[in-house]
Amino acid sequence: MTADAAETRTQRRLAISDKYIARSSAIASRLLGGEMMIMSAADSTFFTLNEVATAIWLAADGTTPLAQIVEGTICKQFDVALQEAERDANQFVTELSQHGILLVSDKPISLPFASTETR
Repeated sequence: MTADAAETRTQRRLAISDKYIARSSAIASRLLGGEMMIMSAADSTFFTLNEVATAIWLAADGTTPLAQIVEGTICKQFDVALQEAERDANQFVTELSQHGILLVSDKPISLPFASTETR
C-alpha cells in the first residue's frame, strides 16, 4: 500500500469513526418481515430499508460510533468487507439525514426518546 493510499484510508476511517447517528423522533416506522418501513414527518418521504440498512437503523442509538456499528455489526452479520460496508453505510446515513430521518453528529447524541417503532 502506498503512503497516499494509507493516508486516504486513515482519513476515511477517521471520518466514519467520528460520526454518531440517532433516529429522529419526527418519523413513523414499523418493522415488517425483517425490513424497516420509515416515513419522514417533515417531507412525507417513505423508505423501505433492506436488512443491512435496518441493522444500522436499529443500532442508531446516538452513542455508538458509526464505525463501531459497521465493523461490529454489519461486517460480522452480513459477511461484507469493511471498506464496502463503510462506503455503503456513509451513503445510507447521508441520504436519510438529508430527509431528517437520521441525526448525525461528530459527538454522541442525547435524545430524550428514540424508538425503533412509532405507531
